[in-house]
Amino acid sequence: MVENIANVRSTASVPDGEPYRRKIAVFEPITGSTDESPAIRIIRDKTEFPTVHSPGHAAADADGNLKLSNVRLNVEMSALRSAMRAYEANLRTIATFDDLKGKTLALLKS
Repeated sequence: MVENIANVRSTASVPDGEPYRRKIAVFEPITGSTDESPAIRIIRDKTEFPTVHSPGHAAADADGNLKLSNVRLNVEMSALRSAMRAYEANLRTIATFDDLKGKTLALLKS
C-alpha cells in the first residue's frame, strides 16, 4: 500500500506511543454474489516495532529507546511489483479473450 511506503520512516509522536503500524489489504472472494467481486479488508500488521537508541528524540521512552514503524520498504516494494505483474497478466488475459472472441465471430460470419 502506498500509505505504508509513505510512513516507512515514521516514529511515535509521544513517549511510549506507537508509530505507524503497517496495513495489509486482504482480498476475499464473495461467493454467491452475481458479480463475484472481491471484498477487501484492511488489517494491521501485528509484528513488533523495531527500536533504536535515540535518547534525544521527543518520543523516546525513559531508557532512550525510540519505536520505529514496522513497515519494511523491501517488503512493500516486492508487494507492489507483484501487484503490477498480476495486473499486467490480467490485461493480457482480457486482450486474449477479446482476440479470440473476434476470431470466433469472424468464423461464424463466414
